[in-house]
Amino acid sequence: MRCLIIDDEPAARDILRSYISDTEELELVGVCKDALEARKMLKETEPDLIFLDINMPRLTGIEFLKSLNNPPKVIFTTAYSEHALEGFELDAVDYLLKPFSFERFLKAIDKVQRSMSKVSATEEFVTIKADGKLYRIGYEEILYAESQGDYLTIHTLHKTLTFYETMKNFLDQLQDFEFTRIHRSFLIAMTKVEYVEGNIVKIGGKELPIGQSYKEAFLKKYKA
Repeated sequence: MRCLIIDDEPAARDILRSYISDTEELELVGVCKDALEARKMLKETEPDLIFLDINMPRLTGIEFLKSLNNPPKVIFTTAYSEHALEGFELDAVDYLLKPFSFERFLKAIDKVQRSMSKVSATEEFVTIKADGKLYRIGYEEILYAESQGDYLTIHTLHKTLTFYETMKNFLDQLQDFEFTRIHRSFLIAMTKVEYVEGNIVKIGGKELPIGQSYKEAFLKKYKA
């Protein structure tokens, strides 16, 4: 899991760095001193999990989490237990009260892993908000999605919708083998591919480029 630390205390950041380094399944992708710095880094690093302090200057961890449309998994880290209830109401996976041990840290990571594995076999649609409306889009309707800065445009069999979302978060919501990224800006439904020629995929009557860094994984999945 790709992790991002957001904490204004140097000692707390150092402890989390050490714990993450000692945990094989974790990768540290960024460290932020406050929530405002984290807003930019969140888009750049696309973490799976953030360790979020609550009492920070200018913007608290809770205010920061409330400002996110589709946040990654969150573990709150704080010295103040009175914020625990509000943290869990915001769907935080766990709440680490400083100072916390490595053993307690690992228990929190285990909870995150269990929460990420709970995917219902009956969920065959994704819900998105576009143009002030909520849409339920069936997996079988999706052709491809295109990233446009902070927005994503999804092309389906019947409609095209643009909404605020990152490519990584959208792919995580799909939780399905039949969807894959072929480019930094494109995600496709494998079952809708018409053909592959060189560095081009034809899907839904549209020719899309295959990024060099994605090509090997895509072709392996396509030939499977």
